[in-house]
Amino acid sequence: MSLTVRPVVGTRAKITALGTYVPPQVLTNQDLEKIVDTNDEWILTRTGIRERHVLAKGLGVSDMCVEAAKKVLAQRGIEPSELEVIIVGTVTPDMMFPSTACLVQDKLGAKGAWGFDVSAGCSGFVFALQAGVKLVESGAHKKVLVCGADANTRMTDYTDRTTCVLFGDGGGAVLIEPAEEGEIGFIDYINEVDGSGGVALNLKGGGSLNPSTHETVDKKMHYIYQDGQAVYKFAVRKMAEATSKVLERNGVTGADLGCFIPHQANKRIITATSERLGMPDDRVIINIDKYGNTSAGTIPLAMETAIEEGKLKKGDLVLLAAVGAGFTVGAALLRWEI
Repeated sequence: MSLTVRPVVGTRAKITALGTYVPPQVLTNQDLEKIVDTNDEWILTRTGIRERHVLAKGLGVSDMCVEAAKKVLAQRGIEPSELEVIIVGTVTPDMMFPSTACLVQDKLGAKGAWGFDVSAGCSGFVFALQAGVKLVESGAHKKVLVCGADANTRMTDYTDRTTCVLFGDGGGAVLIEPAEEGEIGFIDYINEVDGSGGVALNLKGGGSLNPSTHETVDKKMHYIYQDGQAVYKFAVRKMAEATSKVLERNGVTGADLGCFIPHQANKRIITATSERLGMPDDRVIINIDKYGNTSAGTIPLAMETAIEEGKLKKGDLVLLAAVGAGFTVGAALLRWEI
């Protein structure tokens, strides 16, 4: 391996703490068999999902972010007031405005912090992550909380068996801080959008184009619409392209990675990408069976799974990757410094 560490303007940035949260209520494949025409074998074979979590009525994405953030603060041993910026990657905000970041700031008691939301579908966490990294690398801030969470069940049509089996609720958060002398932290990233893919994966109702009315509700415009084949083909191609590109331009291969942490949308997409990278199966993190697709929440949840399974350790090279609605594409290479 001949790792090429690209220089940054200012200081390097790293992840210093991780926290996650999933709601306690679980929706299994057997539960879905009772409400829609599907079965466990069909779901498991096509997606790799066994169960997913459902956020309780009366709670929002901000509540999941707060619970994850509390774990981050406890792990790092700091107070909410020490946070300078809060960035939330989500497509299921509590409401149109104020931003979820504002709600998280208030519920945490992070006095003095500013923040904003990032809407990038399933790539929301990796997009938000780079925003946080750049704020630290620039020297503008030293403690940036980055959250990725979605309550997908809030926009899932449980009469549509092609989509309702896929999605769950959950998320996580990380703290981005300056790296210490001798540490590398974040190395490189690739973020892309292809807006022509918007027709294949979207939620049409509730915005300025189609404000909420009886008609939009009757037409089910407030549920996820997905052209499964178009999304699958794009995801397989672009996740492989983005990950290969970021590795190649930094002089590393899949064999050099401690682990690969992909967005958990479909097990077949993950397998296709890892095979192209030449990644051994035991270094590819897959937990979609337990959580389903939590959109912006999948990567932080998979980070925690990697740690629990002993596959993510201090000093490891880690590759993150996601493809989401937009279409959006994100990949990031970093050294794990915790």
